[in-house]
Amino acid sequence: MRRLVTMSDTGLRERKKRRMYQSVSDTAIGLFLEKGFDAVSVAEVAAAAEISKPTLFRYFPSKEDLVLHRFADHETEAARVVEEGRAAGRSAIDALREHFLDGLRREDPVTGLNDHPGVLAFHRLLYGTPSLVARMYGYLERSEAALAEALAEPLGAGLDARLAAGQITAVRRILAEENLRRIAEGERPAAVRPDAEAAAERAFARLAAGFPGLGRPGAEGASA
Repeated sequence: MRRLVTMSDTGLRERKKRRMYQSVSDTAIGLFLEKGFDAVSVAEVAAAAEISKPTLFRYFPSKEDLVLHRFADHETEAARVVEEGRAAGRSAIDALREHFLDGLRREDPVTGLNDHPGVLAFHRLLYGTPSLVARMYGYLERSEAALAEALAEPLGAGLDARLAAGQITAVRRILAEENLRRIAEGERPAAVRPDAEAAAERAFARLAAGFPGLGRPGAEGASA
């Protein structure tokens, strides 16, 4: 008699799958940092991870995805923050601003405010490899599309939501890049944080001014 598949079975398979993703990605990134992205083949990564090359490609469609897997959990982050904020009665801009400021306080690498050697090495690998930079645009496009969908409720589906999502995505990226630049030049996170927080406050205030419908909880209608 066939055993019924339970929720615990499904959860176990999902956890094992996530561990496999993480393990293979970590192995690949270690090799890329040691030898350079272009100097390491997919076959070499598969051998180091003790899996076959076809199995590797089932998890990661491209070599670049081995690196960008670290961004996978953040792809819909902005959209999730907006939706959770709305459920709590907060405006989109307030939710996004507080989330970014909290990231600065926690020294989340996504905000650029982290000087751990491994984080800095990863960023050098990412931004110093043209194919990775090009592939990252796909991530940004998907993240922006998810955010635009989340913003459709206050702004209406269409161009206004897309424009707002594009500007919010750009603001978050530029703030992080400026923080990363200063950290990479040798400044400590504690010294950079006050300026980073002030810059984030200014940037999100300007977004709220440009898109009034995003600055008021439950506001309806497109911005002027």
